[in-house]
Amino acid sequence: MKNVLGLINLHENEELLKELTRHRPLAAVPFGGRYRLIDFALSNMVNSGIVNVGIVVKNKARSIMDHLRSGKEWDLARKRDGLFVLPPPDHIHYSNSIYKGDLEHFHSHVDFLQRSSQEYVIVAGSHTVYNTDYREAFRFHQEKQADITIIYKDEPPVPGKQYSLATAVTVDGDGRVTDMHVTTGRVAGGPICLETFIMRKSLLLQIIEDCIAHGEYDFVKEGIVKRLGRHKIFGFPFTGYMAKINSVQAYFRANMDLLHPEIWQDLFLKSGPVYTKVKDEPPANYRDQAAVSNVLVANGCVIEGRVENSLLSRSVIIHRGAYVNNCIIMQKCEIGPNAVLENVICDKDVRISNAKRLIGDKNYVLVIEKGMVV
Repeated sequence: MKNVLGLINLHENEELLKELTRHRPLAAVPFGGRYRLIDFALSNMVNSGIVNVGIVVKNKARSIMDHLRSGKEWDLARKRDGLFVLPPPDHIHYSNSIYKGDLEHFHSHVDFLQRSSQEYVIVAGSHTVYNTDYREAFRFHQEKQADITIIYKDEPPVPGKQYSLATAVTVDGDGRVTDMHVTTGRVAGGPICLETFIMRKSLLLQIIEDCIAHGEYDFVKEGIVKRLGRHKIFGFPFTGYMAKINSVQAYFRANMDLLHPEIWQDLFLKSGPVYTKVKDEPPANYRDQAAVSNVLVANGCVIEGRVENSLLSRSVIIHRGAYVNNCIIMQKCEIGPNAVLENVICDKDVRISNAKRLIGDKNYVLVIEKGMVV
């Protein structure tokens, strides 16, 4: 896979998670207690042997750059190839609608694509959480002599689980993609695109130039979907665990899925480790009054209260008498004595006062924004 360039496209719809993306891009949203969403896309690439990765950063780049730093944790701090952050063009101002689409951003970094030595490229997003080794899909791409290979998951309908604004694909018996469209509402299941595409780099450059020349700026809708009849586009089925993070409820559900050991093992162990930024912190400290059941606890936590069915990120403090159930508590939050929290997401650095009672609904969780004192 050293002949494959990785491109992580962070042009993603963040409006449906605006409580969590107000201060950071979707790719930098914490997940699973100690990870960020981008860790999965990046780990998939390096576990597959890809050594050259470009991150197409749409906006709010500081948190992404702080998390990735030199790329050392992903073995991408290299003299040749490695990790490249590709910022948006200077003239793009997303807040006043001058922004046209991700292909305009791609076009501003054509020189990066042209200079890279790799012949192929894998384009992936960060809001689809899964763990895979791309080598099998790449072999499929070459065996089929495909122009483009789209990785998809045939997701069976699950009660209470729906996908918003997903890209649905139709695949025939030979594996060829015959139809593809972005759903406008919610879908219960079916073949769903993982927003991951394999093609020759020369074809990607051709798509960029053709689309820009015709005033088309959306990579999926105009760069891929409109080419279904012009190119050999195949679908490669992925069979492991997959979560689409395209709403607060989907984010909450995907985190809670990790409390099931079989899902946790599938996502973190099956195809390779998931790497993230390393922080040196002490082990979690369980005090005498602590009562913990079915909880993922990260390093540095101090627990004196009762916690059930929840995820605690690094350096969370749960004071004596507090009760936390079915919650996501992010880094450096502090839950005061005798406070009660159910179905709540606390973003980073939230302080919950003594005896405060916050109750959300399982289908409409309560989100406390970053740095709030309640």
